Amino acid sequence: MSGDLKQAYNLINILEAEHKLNREDWVFLLKNRGEDRELSEYLFKKADALRKRIYGDAVYVRGLIEFTNYCCNDCYYCGIRAGNANAQRYRLTADEIYACCDEGYALGFRTFVLQGGEDAFYSDDDICLMVSGIKERHPDCAVTLSIGEKSYESYKAYFDAGADRYLLRHETANPAHYARLHPENLSCENRKRCLYDLKAIGYQVGAGFMVGSPYQTEENIAEDLLFLKELKPQMVGIGPFIAHHDTPFKDMKSGTLEETLFLLGLIRLMLPEVLLPATTALGTIHPLGRELGIKSGANVVMPNLSPTGVRKKYLLYDNKICTGDESAQCKDCLSARMASIGYRIVTDRGDHPGFEGLSCQSHLNIC
Repeated sequence: MSGDLKQAYNLINILEAEHKLNREDWVFLLKNRGEDRELSEYLFKKADALRKRIYGDAVYVRGLIEFTNYCCNDCYYCGIRAGNANAQRYRLTADEIYACCDEGYALGFRTFVLQGGEDAFYSDDDICLMVSGIKERHPDCAVTLSIGEKSYESYKAYFDAGADRYLLRHETANPAHYARLHPENLSCENRKRCLYDLKAIGYQVGAGFMVGSPYQTEENIAEDLLFLKELKPQMVGIGPFIAHHDTPFKDMKSGTLEETLFLLGLIRLMLPEVLLPATTALGTIHPLGRELGIKSGANVVMPNLSPTGVRKKYLLYDNKICTGDESAQCKDCLSARMASIGYRIVTDRGDHPGFEGLSCQSHLNIC
């Protein structure tokens, strides 16, 4: 075994014991991951064991409702970007959203994730009414929003209406890299401001980044991991970048299964109690991607509760899976998949351990 490989094993041991690494060690580990399957398996074994000590064999489900694919932003990687004239746009009404929740509730779901583009059609009052309406119908459920960058006042209004969690991927913690993925009107600084505002208000917060996004370096990923350690979100959503044919990045190489799994394991060791999804994007690049994600340290999956008639329109990237299944089919399929690897689906709220016992108080592309 080479000296560099021995050091990589040693850094995994340090991460397991101390739950942190410095910037130089993160970069070293990421650059020396190589193709050594034994190193990855060593990491996955430790990540899986740690997750089992905290969560047992439970895999939590969140019912995803993609309620609008209109977006005012023009992010270069996203299939529902404002500049994509070929996207078939739609919006769900409040009653349609309630119907999705009612169906999900009957199937056992106790967390609903309202996800959409940054769509000004829905005012803050509209969002608040939808949140409070879901809470009135299903007071034992958690409501998660994933609707992008807003003001502190807007976030506070949603929280006061009953929203429990907010998902907002930071995408990349490096400002220069952020500028290569987004138009000039969007900034890394404001993205981070939003996440800190959400934490200050009291949300359970989800952040995360794309793996293998265009122009990403190991130094960028190290910065992402340091930012996540500082932020301490309750949920981290990472998934491979997958190109969409109607974006400027249509010819860019996708992120890999191997690097995504490796990062899932690292994040589990860094943030032991984090809620960590095995994403739909992971299942898109490999038929067993979500199962492999769970075995690498993840513990959340997100079945789709959106009406089947609109699912193919919410196309953030090409070849997205599970766009045709009914909600019950999607849940049953995931239950069987998890059972096949020795895990069980849990449909309760599944709060982060740091929020257990609290009453009701986690963006885009999180799944």
